[in-house]
Amino acid sequence: MAKVLDEHERTMAFAEIALGQIRSLRQNAIPRNYEIWYVYATGYNAQLNKIINETLTRSGKLTESDLEQIYETYLSHIKATDRIDKVGARVIGEIDDVVKLLGEALGVSATYYESLTGAGQELSIAQNTDQVRSVIEILVKSTREMRDTNMALEERLNLSKNEISSLQQSLEAIRAESLTDPLTGLGNRKYFDRMIDAAVQEAFANGEPLSLLLLDIDHFKSFNDSYGHLTGDQVLRLVGLSLRQTIKGQDITARYGGEEFAVVLPNTGLRQALTVADHIRRAIMAKELKKKSTGEILGRVTISVGVSQLKLGDDTDALIERADACLYAAKRTGRNRVICEIDPEYVAEARSQVA
Repeated sequence: MAKVLDEHERTMAFAEIALGQIRSLRQNAIPRNYEIWYVYATGYNAQLNKIINETLTRSGKLTESDLEQIYETYLSHIKATDRIDKVGARVIGEIDDVVKLLGEALGVSATYYESLTGAGQELSIAQNTDQVRSVIEILVKSTREMRDTNMALEERLNLSKNEISSLQQSLEAIRAESLTDPLTGLGNRKYFDRMIDAAVQEAFANGEPLSLLLLDIDHFKSFNDSYGHLTGDQVLRLVGLSLRQTIKGQDITARYGGEEFAVVLPNTGLRQALTVADHIRRAIMAKELKKKSTGEILGRVTISVGVSQLKLGDDTDALIERADACLYAAKRTGRNRVICEIDPEYVAEARSQVA
Protein backbone atom coordinates (compact mmCIF):
# COMPACT_ATOMS: atom_id res chain seq x y z
CA MET A 1 0.00 0.00 0.00
CA ALA A 2 2.83 2.38 0.87
CA LYS A 3 4.43 1.71 -2.51
CA VAL A 4 1.16 2.59 -4.30
CA LEU A 5 0.91 5.85 -2.37
CA ASP A 6 4.53 6.71 -3.16
CA GLU A 7 3.92 6.16 -6.88
CA HIS A 8 0.75 8.28 -6.69
CA GLU A 9 2.60 11.14 -5.01
CA ARG A 10 5.50 10.90 -7.45
CA THR A 11 3.28 11.05 -10.55
CA MET A 12 1.19 13.87 -9.05
CA ALA A 13 4.40 15.82 -8.49
CA PHE A 14 5.29 15.38 -12.17
CA ALA A 15 1.77 16.51 -13.13
CA GLU A 16 2.05 19.65 -11.00
CA ILE A 17 5.41 20.51 -12.57
CA ALA A 18 3.94 20.04 -16.06
CA LEU A 19 0.93 22.25 -15.34
CA GLY A 20 3.19 24.81 -13.66
CA GLN A 21 5.35 25.09 -16.79
CA ILE A 22 2.28 25.46 -19.02
CA ARG A 23 0.93 28.15 -16.70
CA SER A 24 4.18 30.11 -16.35
CA LEU A 25 4.85 30.09 -20.10
CA ARG A 26 1.19 30.83 -20.87
CA GLN A 27 0.81 27.91 -23.25
CA ASN A 28 -2.40 26.19 -24.26
CA ALA A 29 -3.27 23.38 -21.80
CA ILE A 30 -3.77 20.79 -24.52
CA PRO A 31 -2.77 17.09 -24.25
CA ARG A 32 0.28 17.52 -26.50
CA ASN A 33 1.76 20.31 -24.36
CA TYR A 34 0.93 18.50 -21.13
CA GLU A 35 2.67 15.36 -22.40
CA ILE A 36 5.78 17.32 -23.39
CA TRP A 37 6.08 18.93 -19.95
CA TYR A 38 5.21 15.74 -18.08
CA VAL A 39 8.02 13.90 -19.86
CA TYR A 40 10.26 16.91 -19.20
CA ALA A 41 9.42 16.70 -15.48
CA THR A 42 10.31 12.99 -15.32
CA GLY A 43 13.72 13.60 -16.90
CA TYR A 44 13.48 10.28 -18.74
CA ASN A 45 14.05 11.81 -22.18
CA ALA A 46 17.40 13.59 -21.96
CA GLN A 47 17.33 14.87 -25.56
CA LEU A 48 13.89 16.42 -25.09
CA ASN A 49 15.03 18.19 -21.92
CA LYS A 50 18.19 19.39 -23.64
CA ILE A 51 16.40 20.97 -26.60
CA ILE A 52 13.78 22.60 -24.34
CA ASN A 53 16.46 24.08 -22.06
CA GLU A 54 18.47 25.34 -25.03
CA THR A 55 15.41 26.94 -26.63
CA LEU A 56 14.32 28.61 -23.40
CA THR A 57 17.85 29.90 -22.80
CA ARG A 58 18.02 31.29 -26.32
CA SER A 59 14.59 32.92 -26.64
CA GLY A 60 12.91 32.65 -23.24
CA LYS A 61 9.85 30.90 -24.65
CA LEU A 62 8.60 27.98 -26.71
CA THR A 63 6.44 28.88 -29.69
CA GLU A 64 3.70 26.62 -31.06
CA SER A 65 6.06 25.65 -33.87
CA ASP A 66 8.75 24.78 -31.30
CA LEU A 67 6.34 22.62 -29.30
CA GLU A 68 5.06 20.87 -32.40
CA GLN A 69 8.59 20.16 -33.62
CA ILE A 70 9.66 18.87 -30.19
CA TYR A 71 6.64 16.58 -29.99
CA GLU A 72 7.13 15.31 -33.53
CA THR A 73 10.85 14.67 -33.01
CA TYR A 74 10.99 13.29 -29.47
CA LEU A 75 7.58 11.83 -28.60
CA SER A 76 5.36 10.90 -31.56
CA HIS A 77 7.71 8.19 -32.84
CA ILE A 78 7.69 6.53 -29.39
CA LYS A 79 3.91 6.13 -29.63
CA ALA A 80 4.24 4.69 -33.11
CA THR A 81 6.89 2.26 -31.85
CA ASP A 82 4.61 1.15 -29.01
CA ARG A 83 1.76 0.54 -31.45
CA ILE A 84 4.05 -1.38 -33.80
CA ASP A 85 5.21 -3.53 -30.87
CA LYS A 86 1.59 -4.31 -29.94
CA VAL A 87 0.65 -5.26 -33.50
CA GLY A 88 3.85 -7.29 -33.81
CA ALA A 89 2.98 -9.18 -30.62
CA ARG A 90 -0.45 -9.98 -32.04
CA VAL A 91 1.13 -11.29 -35.26
CA ILE A 92 3.50 -13.49 -33.27
CA GLY A 93 0.59 -14.75 -31.14
CA GLU A 94 -1.39 -15.59 -34.26
CA ILE A 95 1.55 -17.47 -35.77
CA ASP A 96 2.07 -19.39 -32.51
CA ASP A 97 -1.60 -20.46 -32.55
CA VAL A 98 -1.32 -21.66 -36.15
CA VAL A 99 1.89 -23.59 -35.41
CA LYS A 100 0.18 -25.24 -32.45
CA LEU A 101 -2.82 -26.15 -34.60
CA LEU A 102 -0.54 -27.56 -37.31
CA GLY A 103 1.19 -29.67 -34.67
CA GLU A 104 -2.15 -31.09 -33.55
CA ALA A 105 -3.10 -31.77 -37.18
CA LEU A 106 0.16 -33.61 -37.76
CA GLY A 107 -0.61 -35.74 -34.71
CA VAL A 108 -4.02 -36.62 -36.13
CA SER A 109 -2.42 -37.41 -39.51
CA ALA A 110 0.07 -39.75 -37.84
CA THR A 111 -2.75 -41.52 -35.99
CA TYR A 112 -4.71 -41.85 -39.24
CA TYR A 113 -1.68 -43.33 -40.98
CA GLU A 114 -1.33 -45.87 -38.19
CA SER A 115 -5.05 -46.71 -38.54
CA LEU A 116 -4.62 -47.30 -42.28
CA THR A 117 -1.57 -49.46 -41.73
CA GLY A 118 -3.32 -51.50 -39.03
CA ALA A 119 -6.45 -51.86 -41.16
CA GLY A 120 -4.41 -53.14 -44.07
CA GLN A 121 -2.81 -55.79 -41.89
CA GLU A 122 -6.16 -56.83 -40.41
CA LEU A 123 -7.81 -57.04 -43.81
CA SER A 124 -5.03 -59.31 -45.04
CA ILE A 125 -5.84 -61.87 -42.34
CA ALA A 126 -9.63 -61.39 -42.16
CA GLN A 127 -11.49 -64.69 -42.29
CA ASN A 128 -15.11 -63.61 -42.67
CA THR A 129 -17.50 -60.76 -43.51
CA ASP A 130 -17.92 -59.60 -39.91
CA GLN A 131 -14.16 -59.08 -39.49
CA VAL A 132 -14.00 -57.12 -42.75
CA ARG A 133 -17.03 -55.00 -41.68
CA SER A 134 -15.34 -54.23 -38.36
CA VAL A 135 -12.16 -53.04 -40.07
CA ILE A 136 -14.17 -50.90 -42.50
CA GLU A 137 -16.10 -49.26 -39.65
CA ILE A 138 -12.82 -48.34 -37.98
CA LEU A 139 -11.53 -46.88 -41.27
CA VAL A 140 -14.73 -44.85 -41.79
CA LYS A 141 -14.51 -43.45 -38.26
CA SER A 142 -10.82 -42.52 -38.69
CA THR A 143 -11.51 -40.94 -42.07
CA ARG A 144 -14.32 -38.79 -40.61
CA GLU A 145 -12.04 -37.63 -37.81
CA MET A 146 -9.35 -36.79 -40.35
CA ARG A 147 -11.88 -34.91 -42.50
CA ASP A 148 -13.17 -32.93 -39.51
CA THR A 149 -9.62 -32.07 -38.47
CA ASN A 150 -8.74 -30.88 -41.99
CA MET A 151 -11.90 -28.77 -42.22
CA ALA A 152 -11.18 -27.16 -38.84
CA LEU A 153 -7.58 -26.55 -39.87
CA GLU A 154 -8.65 -24.99 -43.18
CA GLU A 155 -11.15 -22.71 -41.42
CA ARG A 156 -8.60 -21.67 -38.81
CA LEU A 157 -5.93 -21.00 -41.44
CA ASN A 158 -8.36 -18.81 -43.40
CA LEU A 159 -9.17 -16.86 -40.24
CA SER A 160 -5.47 -16.47 -39.48
CA LYS A 161 -4.77 -15.35 -43.03
CA ASN A 162 -7.43 -12.64 -42.73
CA GLU A 163 -6.21 -11.60 -39.28
CA ILE A 164 -2.58 -11.37 -40.36
CA SER A 165 -3.61 -9.42 -43.47
CA SER A 166 -5.54 -7.00 -41.24
CA LEU A 167 -2.58 -6.64 -38.90
CA GLN A 168 -0.30 -6.01 -41.88
CA GLN A 169 -2.60 -3.20 -42.98
CA SER A 170 -2.45 -1.80 -39.43
CA LEU A 171 1.33 -1.80 -39.57
CA GLU A 172 1.25 0.01 -42.92
CA ALA A 173 -1.18 2.57 -41.50
CA ILE A 174 1.04 3.14 -38.45
CA ARG A 175 4.08 3.49 -40.68
CA ALA A 176 2.30 6.01 -42.92
CA GLU A 177 1.05 7.92 -39.87
CA SER A 178 4.54 8.09 -38.40
CA LEU A 179 5.75 9.75 -41.61
CA THR A 180 2.84 12.20 -41.99
CA ASP A 181 2.48 15.69 -40.57
CA PRO A 182 -0.98 15.62 -38.90
CA LEU A 183 -1.75 19.30 -39.48
CA THR A 184 -1.08 19.58 -43.21
CA GLY A 185 -1.35 15.96 -44.36
CA LEU A 186 2.06 16.23 -46.04
CA GLY A 187 5.09 14.12 -45.22
CA ASN A 188 6.88 15.15 -42.03
CA ARG A 189 10.59 15.87 -41.52
CA LYS A 190 11.40 12.20 -41.01
CA TYR A 191 9.70 11.40 -44.32
CA PHE A 192 11.58 14.21 -46.07
CA ASP A 193 14.98 13.08 -44.74
CA ARG A 194 14.33 9.53 -45.87
CA MET A 195 12.96 10.41 -49.30
CA ILE A 196 15.50 13.05 -50.30
CA ASP A 197 18.41 10.72 -49.52
CA ALA A 198 16.85 8.04 -51.73
CA ALA A 199 16.08 10.58 -54.49
CA VAL A 200 19.65 11.91 -54.51
CA GLN A 201 21.10 8.39 -54.75
CA GLU A 202 18.70 7.50 -57.57
CA ALA A 203 19.50 10.71 -59.48
CA PHE A 204 23.23 9.99 -59.39
CA ALA A 205 22.69 6.32 -60.29
CA ASN A 206 20.53 7.17 -63.32
CA GLY A 207 22.38 10.32 -64.36
CA GLU A 208 19.18 12.35 -64.06
CA PRO A 209 18.69 15.93 -62.80
CA LEU A 210 17.07 16.65 -59.44
CA SER A 211 15.94 19.93 -57.93
CA LEU A 212 14.86 21.02 -54.46
CA LEU A 213 12.44 23.76 -53.41
CA LEU A 214 12.43 25.17 -49.88
CA LEU A 215 9.37 27.33 -49.14
CA ASP A 216 8.73 29.64 -46.20
CA ILE A 217 5.48 31.43 -45.33
CA ASP A 218 6.02 35.19 -45.31
CA HIS A 219 5.28 37.02 -42.04
CA PHE A 220 3.90 33.85 -40.46
CA LYS A 221 4.56 35.13 -36.96
CA SER A 222 2.28 38.10 -37.57
CA PHE A 223 -0.64 35.75 -38.33
CA ASN A 224 -0.13 34.05 -34.95
CA ASP A 225 0.36 37.33 -33.10
CA SER A 226 -2.59 39.11 -34.74
CA TYR A 227 -5.17 36.34 -35.01
CA GLY A 228 -3.99 33.53 -32.73
CA HIS A 229 -2.46 30.10 -33.26
CA LEU A 230 -5.65 28.59 -34.67
CA THR A 231 -5.43 31.00 -37.57
CA GLY A 232 -1.74 30.19 -37.86
CA ASP A 233 -2.69 26.51 -38.16
CA GLN A 234 -5.23 27.46 -40.84
CA VAL A 235 -2.45 29.17 -42.81
CA LEU A 236 -0.30 26.03 -42.59
CA ARG A 237 -3.22 23.88 -43.76
CA LEU A 238 -3.86 26.26 -46.67
CA VAL A 239 -0.26 25.95 -47.86
CA GLY A 240 -0.37 22.16 -47.37
CA LEU A 241 -3.57 21.93 -49.42
CA SER A 242 -2.08 24.07 -52.19
CA LEU A 243 0.99 21.83 -52.35
CA ARG A 244 -1.13 18.66 -52.48
CA GLN A 245 -3.19 20.14 -55.31
CA THR A 246 -0.17 21.41 -57.25
CA ILE A 247 2.44 18.66 -56.79
CA LYS A 248 1.65 15.30 -58.34
CA GLY A 249 3.31 12.08 -59.47
CA GLN A 250 6.81 11.19 -58.30
CA ASP A 251 7.48 14.61 -56.75
CA ILE A 252 7.90 14.64 -52.96
CA THR A 253 6.27 17.20 -50.65
CA ALA A 254 6.89 17.59 -46.92
CA ARG A 255 6.56 20.00 -44.06
CA TYR A 256 10.20 20.73 -43.36
CA GLY A 257 9.56 22.29 -39.96
CA GLY A 258 7.54 25.16 -38.47
CA GLU A 259 6.34 27.29 -41.38
CA GLU A 260 8.84 25.81 -43.86
CA PHE A 261 7.98 23.29 -46.55
CA ALA A 262 10.07 21.28 -49.00
CA VAL A 263 9.45 19.88 -52.47
CA VAL A 264 11.84 17.39 -54.07
CA LEU A 265 11.57 17.26 -57.87
CA PRO A 266 13.20 14.13 -59.35
CA ASN A 267 14.21 14.22 -63.02
CA THR A 268 13.69 17.99 -63.05
CA GLY A 269 16.21 20.62 -64.11
CA LEU A 270 16.59 24.09 -62.63
CA ARG A 271 14.49 25.91 -65.27
CA GLN A 272 11.57 23.49 -64.83
CA ALA A 273 11.91 23.71 -61.05
CA LEU A 274 11.65 27.51 -61.21
CA THR A 275 8.42 27.17 -63.18
CA VAL A 276 7.00 24.76 -60.60
CA ALA A 277 8.06 27.03 -57.73
CA ASP A 278 6.41 30.09 -59.25
CA HIS A 279 3.27 28.08 -59.99
CA ILE A 280 3.09 27.10 -56.31
CA ARG A 281 3.71 30.70 -55.21
CA ARG A 282 0.91 32.00 -57.43
CA ALA A 283 -1.50 29.21 -56.42
CA ILE A 284 -1.05 30.01 -52.72
CA MET A 285 -1.30 33.77 -53.25
CA ALA A 286 -4.57 33.28 -55.19
CA LYS A 287 -6.33 31.90 -52.11
CA GLU A 288 -7.98 34.24 -49.61
CA LEU A 289 -7.56 33.49 -45.93
CA LYS A 290 -10.90 33.67 -44.15
CA LYS A 291 -11.52 33.49 -40.39
CA LYS A 292 -13.86 30.54 -39.92
CA SER A 293 -15.66 31.87 -36.84
CA THR A 294 -16.63 35.25 -38.34
CA GLY A 295 -16.09 34.93 -42.09
CA GLU A 296 -13.70 37.89 -41.88
CA ILE A 297 -11.24 38.10 -44.79
CA LEU A 298 -7.74 38.17 -43.31
CA GLY A 299 -5.87 38.72 -46.54
CA ARG A 300 -3.70 36.54 -48.73
CA VAL A 301 -0.79 34.30 -47.85
CA THR A 302 2.49 34.66 -49.70
CA ILE A 303 5.60 32.49 -49.70
CA SER A 304 9.27 32.86 -50.50
CA VAL A 305 11.02 30.01 -52.30
CA GLY A 306 14.65 28.95 -52.67
CA VAL A 307 15.59 26.56 -55.49
CA SER A 308 18.73 24.46 -55.93
CA GLN A 309 19.76 21.72 -58.36
CA LEU A 310 21.88 18.66 -57.60
CA LYS A 311 25.47 18.94 -58.85
CA LEU A 312 28.26 16.42 -59.32
CA GLY A 313 30.04 15.91 -56.01
CA ASP A 314 27.00 17.09 -54.04
CA ASP A 315 25.55 15.34 -51.05
CA THR A 316 22.09 15.90 -49.58
CA ASP A 317 23.33 18.51 -47.11
CA ALA A 318 24.95 20.62 -49.84
CA LEU A 319 21.76 20.56 -51.92
CA ILE A 320 19.69 21.66 -48.91
CA GLU A 321 22.19 24.35 -47.87
CA ARG A 322 22.06 26.03 -51.29
CA ALA A 323 18.26 25.94 -51.39
CA ASP A 324 18.18 27.38 -47.88
CA ALA A 325 20.59 30.18 -48.87
CA CYS A 326 18.41 30.95 -51.89
CA LEU A 327 15.36 31.05 -49.60
CA TYR A 328 17.16 33.46 -47.27
CA ALA A 329 18.03 35.67 -50.25
CA ALA A 330 14.36 35.67 -51.32
CA LYS A 331 13.27 36.72 -47.81
CA ARG A 332 15.98 39.37 -47.55
CA THR A 333 15.19 40.95 -50.92
CA GLY A 334 11.47 41.51 -50.40
CA ARG A 335 9.69 38.12 -49.95
CA ASN A 336 6.94 36.70 -52.16
CA ARG A 337 9.47 35.63 -54.77
CA VAL A 338 11.49 32.70 -56.08
CA ILE A 339 15.30 32.79 -56.03
CA CYS A 340 17.57 30.09 -57.44
CA GLU A 341 21.30 29.53 -57.20
CA ILE A 342 22.12 31.30 -60.48
CA ASP A 343 20.22 34.48 -59.58
CA PRO A 344 22.27 37.59 -58.72
CA GLU A 345 20.58 37.83 -55.31
CA TYR A 346 21.86 34.37 -54.33
CA VAL A 347 25.33 35.04 -55.77
CA ALA A 348 25.59 38.25 -53.76
CA GLU A 349 24.39 36.44 -50.64
CA ALA A 350 26.91 33.63 -51.15
CA ARG A 351 29.77 36.12 -51.61
CA SER A 352 28.83 38.05 -48.48
CA GLN A 353 28.85 34.82 -46.46
CA VAL A 354 32.29 33.90 -47.80
CA ALA A 355 33.62 37.38 -47.03
